Parts: sequence; C-alpha cells; structure tokens
Amino acid sequence: MLPDVVETERLRMPIWTDADVGAIRGGGRRPGWHPQFPREDDVDAASMWREGDPWSSRSITRADVVVGSIGFFGPPQPADDDVPEVEVGYGLVADARGAGYATEALTAMVAAAEAAGARVRASVEPTNDASIRVLAKCGFTQLRGSNEDGELVMVRPRK
Repeated sequence: MLPDVVETERLRMPIWTDADVGAIRGGGRRPGWHPQFPREDDVDAASMWREGDPWSSRSITRADVVVGSIGFFGPPQPADDDVPEVEVGYGLVADARGAGYATEALTAMVAAAEAAGARVRASVEPTNDASIRVLAKCGFTQLRGSNEDGELVMVRPRK
C-alpha cells in the first residue's frame, strides 16, 4: 500500500482531503495554495478523487505551497500480461515548471507504486515535449502506441 504522504528532499505529496477537493470543485481557495492552483487539470483530477484512497490524487507541495498535483487514476488493475498496472497523471503551475519538481515528484510516486507491486504507465499529448522529457528521465521507455484520445501511452518497464 502507498503511504498517505510521499516525501522527497524538496517536496511533500499528501493525499487530498475532502476539504481540498471541495475547494477545488467549488472554485474556492485554501491556505498554502499557489495563486495559479488549482489548474484545469487539477479540477479534472478532483472528479476522480476517492476519499482515503492512497492511489488517488495528491498535492505537490514545495516549501508549504501547493504547486501542482499528482496521482493515479485508480488502484492497480491487471494489464494484458496480468501484471498489476496503474496510470499516473501529474502537473505543475507555470511558476513551478523547469526546476525539476515534476521529475522529482514522479520519481517518488513511481518508486512507491513499484514498492507496492505495480507497474506504472502514463498518457501524454504527443506535442507535450516537457512531459515526455520528464517521463523519459523517470524511465518510461516503452511506448505502447496511442490511446483513444491520441495521447502517447508510455510505460516504465518493471525491473
């Protein structure tokens, strides 16, 4: 199982609370949120949130300021080869991009998922060069083609 809070040297990634999701869905603000948070993708992530589920959405927090979100689109499910697999999504406010936070957050979440026995995949717009670079830095080397939305589906092979 995943911990309630995943931490790195610079970041904390706690599971969203009911209050967080209520504010995101309702267009409200919470203390400690960056002025650019939540983004549209964070609002989408709130629609998939499941209370108390460690595989659900989390904040990416730097120096006690929420600068983005990361999470899985549900608990692991068997893939075609029967390996438990999860899909990850992540994003940062514009002010936090380019400092390695996405790579750091994704590396930590992938490590937590792999420790729980899951392989991780991600879907990314083919024009999103920055996200493709992040995925490559984090070991997502297998390309499975594209999904129904035209996004590339990339997988981090199990070690």
